[in-house]
Amino acid sequence: ESFLYYTKCYLRESLPLQAMFICILSLPLFHTFISLLTLFLGDVRVRSRAGFETERRGSHPYIDFRIFHSNSEIEVSVSARNVRRLLSFQRYLRSSRFFRGITVPNSSNILDDDYNGQAKCMLEKVGNWNFDIFLFDRLTNGNSLVSLTFHLFNLHGLIEHFQLDTMKLRRFLVMVQEDYHSQNPYHNAVHAADVTQAMHCYLKEPKLSKSLTPWDVLLSLIAAATHDLDHPGVNQPFLIKTNHYLATLYKNTSVLENHHWRSAVGLLRESGLFAHMSLENRQLMESQIGDLILATDISQQNEYLSMFRSHLDRGDLCLENANHRHFILQMALKCADICNPCRTWELSKQWSEKVTEEFFHQGDIEKKYHLGVSPLCDRQTETIANIQIGFMTYLVEPLFGEWARFSNTRLSQTMLGHLGLNKASWKGVQREQSGSGDDVDPAFEEMDSDILPQEPRLS
Repeated sequence: ESFLYYTKCYLRESLPLQAMFICILSLPLFHTFISLLTLFLGDVRVRSRAGFETERRGSHPYIDFRIFHSNSEIEVSVSARNVRRLLSFQRYLRSSRFFRGITVPNSSNILDDDYNGQAKCMLEKVGNWNFDIFLFDRLTNGNSLVSLTFHLFNLHGLIEHFQLDTMKLRRFLVMVQEDYHSQNPYHNAVHAADVTQAMHCYLKEPKLSKSLTPWDVLLSLIAAATHDLDHPGVNQPFLIKTNHYLATLYKNTSVLENHHWRSAVGLLRESGLFAHMSLENRQLMESQIGDLILATDISQQNEYLSMFRSHLDRGDLCLENANHRHFILQMALKCADICNPCRTWELSKQWSEKVTEEFFHQGDIEKKYHLGVSPLCDRQTETIANIQIGFMTYLVEPLFGEWARFSNTRLSQTMLGHLGLNKASWKGVQREQSGSGDDVDPAFEEMDSDILPQEPRLS
């Protein structure tokens, strides 16, 4: 009412314009109005120029458990969740030294400013397979994804080659890291950093390093860093049976992978990292990043593995062919995504515990709301050892067996060696728990045979 009063006074020329604004600006109501307007404008979705609507940063596909409650129960404020997501990046901006207007002459100085001595020493060995991403995350104060990916962009010469603005690149990586859910035991920014580091190791393999273009490397690192972006900590069947909006949006097909891809595209556009490129190149980049991320859908494992086997049997893979290189990058990202059993026992065991904790958390929710517990998610009947042995037997061994056929290097043999030792270790744990070492988790055996790959054939 006061706002309207002062506006009428001005329209009647009974109050000078400056005086009117002084009066209005003193009104608490006006400040509230401006705050709400700012929040509203900040929540507008980014519309697509390539035929689909991208997921905006901070969309946060939380699970709205209100659908399981009666009307009498207290409802959680959805708007409050969205506001917290929206403001989290602003909190980061205020606390970061990097965004306080400090000018940096070149990308190397950015590393000098932001990394302490120990983290810098670790980055000198970022291509080693025994790289401890957990330690690196602690040394970078929880910023492993930003620190590692920025370093790899610089290491591969991508900043100079594509004439990237280092401020925009840093902002893009910060937004990516911010959109991973730190409360997820497994699908969080540390996992994304681990996958990105593994992808870097694969890019260094002789067959790839001499054939890949800067464009290929750029796509690979972005896809690795964003492949699980905004993961809600539950799987696709959970989203489908709870009628989650993402399941409806993507018609129950590669729901999470589609969301990760669209979210990544949204961040790329919001950051303006490649705004200096032509529209055609930007659209091609978005599409090819999508191809890489969608390949990580585990339900498509058999399809990709069969194609890989066929190529290897025929010996017709030609890395001078852009389509063949892109397919190999898809397989490399698939390997990087599930390479945990191929790490050293100390690292692999930590990942096994984290992913099982996430499974069991989903199972607890399903029990609480009488949804039917998903396979591998019942903490009363499942064990880490059983789950890991089944995972290694049906998914990891076949994939890495074929990768070793394609790239029979020291790294491939190291990964297979760790895989064998880790499987034996889990079988030892299994024997201690059940008195038998031959059990395989029935949840894997009951899975659709179309999803499970055949045994690997090593040549």
